[in-house]
Amino acid sequence: MPPATPELISPRSPRVSAARRLAKRNFRGKERLFLAEGPQAVREAAGHEGTLIELFATLDAAERYADIVGEAQDAGARVHLASEQVIADVSTTVTPQGLVGVCRFIDTPFEEILAARPKLVAVLANVRDPGNAGTVLRCADAAGAEAVVLTDASVDLYNPKSVRASVGSLFHLPVAVGVPVERAVAGLKDAGVRILAADGAGTDDLDDELDKGTMGGPTAWVFGNEAWGLPEETRALADAVVRVPIHGKAESLNLATAAAVCLYASARAQRASAGCRTVTES
Repeated sequence: MPPATPELISPRSPRVSAARRLAKRNFRGKERLFLAEGPQAVREAAGHEGTLIELFATLDAAERYADIVGEAQDAGARVHLASEQVIADVSTTVTPQGLVGVCRFIDTPFEEILAARPKLVAVLANVRDPGNAGTVLRCADAAGAEAVVLTDASVDLYNPKSVRASVGSLFHLPVAVGVPVERAVAGLKDAGVRILAADGAGTDDLDDELDKGTMGGPTAWVFGNEAWGLPEETRALADAVVRVPIHGKAESLNLATAAAVCLYASARAQRASAGCRTVTES
């Protein structure tokens, strides 16, 4: 096992107290630090240069995930061996996995995202559920999106539930936070991106959009609140308001599922437009 700093015996240690406070948004914002829990998140944080600054690990977890502990130390993080009680105090999960990292904020200025001329973007407008936000981020990453934008009315990107739900995808693609939806849409349009609002009451059908061949260009999908969707003023900003067709008897799709369908539809259309095709060999 890689060497580590002395064991943190007391949950009242100043280092433990400082990490514990990061469960609250106001402390995260003040310190510009957040928690990444579990082996997958910690590994991804260690691989994101300059992000992981501290790691708490039980003896069992440090032995089981010795490679991750080594990667954390190679990344310059200070590693603490900690008791189960310390991990329970720092963690925000019911069943901690023995690894909790302290990370620097990694959000990207919106202007940098625009300057990169993205081809596929997910915009979360007034999304309040942290689990949904993290899952949509994961879907965007899986679909090959080049950026995610959280508007100023959306949940905190660094909420522990959002970080966990992203399953490491938070560290894979640029994410802008606190952007007013009007500014997000206007900036993306100026960058040559077509704006599609995803809404169950949309006038355009996703299947029809695919059949018409209109989805091969740069696209940003705007996803709304879990309970009431997108307000009229936000829908009015979009180039089209698109609904995911329900072919069976389901009443609707939840936000993350609808986002996955929309983002993958755009990704496939863009690959087809570029003359590319993905082939899976058995």
